[in-house]
Amino acid sequence: MLGTIVNTCTIIIGSIVGTVLHRGIKEKYKRVLYDGLGLASLAIGLNATITHLPKSQYPVLFIISMALGGIIGTRLDINGRFHRLVDRKGKNGLADGLSTAILLYCIGPLSMLGPVISALKGDNTFLFTNATLDLVSSIVFASTYGIGMILAAPVLFLWQGMFWLVAHLSSQAVSDALMSELLIVGGLMITGSGLALLNLKDCKTLNFLPALAVPVIWFVIKSFI
Repeated sequence: MLGTIVNTCTIIIGSIVGTVLHRGIKEKYKRVLYDGLGLASLAIGLNATITHLPKSQYPVLFIISMALGGIIGTRLDINGRFHRLVDRKGKNGLADGLSTAILLYCIGPLSMLGPVISALKGDNTFLFTNATLDLVSSIVFASTYGIGMILAAPVLFLWQGMFWLVAHLSSQAVSDALMSELLIVGGLMITGSGLALLNLKDCKTLNFLPALAVPVIWFVIKSFI
């Protein structure tokens, strides 16, 4: 749970710092922060994919996962629905800012896959990266909406805690082979997020979230064959 605790604390700290800097942060400083985080996301995502590709028992499974997941996500318009909701909620007022922040903190491969890897492998790299992203985001949010943005912290803790607990309780059911496939797919999604942060390419990463379910389904089917 260390990674989740750190992630929660960064939102608390970021909200306090952002409140102190209530007059706002200049756009050029926001940009350089996101550029740095984008580069870090690229490095972590590519490392996760390249490191685990040789361990894959099914070298084409990640391609099928990304293809099927992308098609399903695009059909459901996950990315579009998310951004429309954020745009609709992104008005003045604490409630609007809080709902937007919670979505941004909780929805994404780092926040969802990170607790699973932490529970099974004791590796908090993804969660520490997510914590850094959330630190910057929380500072920006709180500089606009105030100290009330700190309420997003317990929501994130419960959200990631749920993923950690499920993975911890079912650790025997999650094999190393399955984790390798999930890390390959998750790494590609994190790479896509890095490209978006750098404004190089909007891969609509959220549309690929269903790709994480494809390896799980495949291994479940395989267990019955």
